[in-house]
Amino acid sequence: MADLPRLLVATTNAGKLREYQDMLAGLPVRWVGLDDVGLAGVDVEETGTTFWQNALIKALDYARRANLPTLADDSGLEVDALNGRPGVYTARYAPTVAERNAKLLKALKGAPDEARGARFVCVTALATPDGLTVTAEGTLDGRIGHAPRGVHGFGYDPIFMLPDGRALAELPPDEKHAISHRGRALARIRPLLEYVLAHPPMR
Repeated sequence: MADLPRLLVATTNAGKLREYQDMLAGLPVRWVGLDDVGLAGVDVEETGTTFWQNALIKALDYARRANLPTLADDSGLEVDALNGRPGVYTARYAPTVAERNAKLLKALKGAPDEARGARFVCVTALATPDGLTVTAEGTLDGRIGHAPRGVHGFGYDPIFMLPDGRALAELPPDEKHAISHRGRALARIRPLLEYVLAHPPMR
C-alpha cells in the first residue's frame, strides 16, 4: 500500500471521496482528499463559463499545490425551458438546497411535462503537477417534476424525474451511481486514468 501512488480528489466531502473510490474501485492508488494534504481551506475560484473550464481550473490548481495527480469535477443541471440555466451556476442558484429546488419549481410553474426537459452534466478532469490533463463528460437526461419525491441523493435529485417515472432521489445509491452523470463521466475517464497511472509523471 505504501508504494502506491497517491491520487487526490479535489473535495473535502468524505461522502464524495467514497463515491469516487466506489466508482473507480480497483485502481492501484491511495485515495486522498483535500483534508489529507492540508488544502481544505484553499478555495479555487471557478471563473470558467463551462463545466469543462471549471473542472480543469480546479484539477490543475490543486495538482500544482499538492504536487499530486488530481481528479476534480464540475457538474450542474441544465433545463431546456430556461435556456440551459442554472448550468454552471447550479450550486449558486439560491442560498440553500431547499431554496434552489423551490426557485426552480417556481420558474417552471404551469409548464407541462413535455416542456420540462432537463439533464445533469458532469465533467471530470484529471491533471498532473506537470500540466498533463484529460477530461471526460457524463450526462443524465430527464425532466423536472412538479414536487419533491424520494429520500436518497441530494441537491436537485428529489425534483429530477427519470424516463421511467421515478425521481432520482427514489433510487438507492448503487442504482444511482450506475446511471448518474458523475458515474458515466468517471467510467469514461477510467481508461485514460489507467493509462496515465502506468507512466512516471503520476509517481
